[in-house]
Amino acid sequence: MSNATCPICHRPTDPQFRPFCSRHCADVDLGRWFSGTYRVPSFRQDNDEEHDEYRDREG
Repeated sequence: MSNATCPICHRPTDPQFRPFCSRHCADVDLGRWFSGTYRVPSFRQDNDEEHDEYRDREG
């Protein structure tokens, strides 16, 4: 038996919805990704000219 807890509500996880406890908490997490609450950090440097040129070409 696992002692893992849901990252949203901190209840014990359910194997069917792991790492969450329910579909509701899984949907809350997905909504946070869609809304931009969660972000993957970017380490873009200000002088990244190659990236700027690509962006300008691709529009």
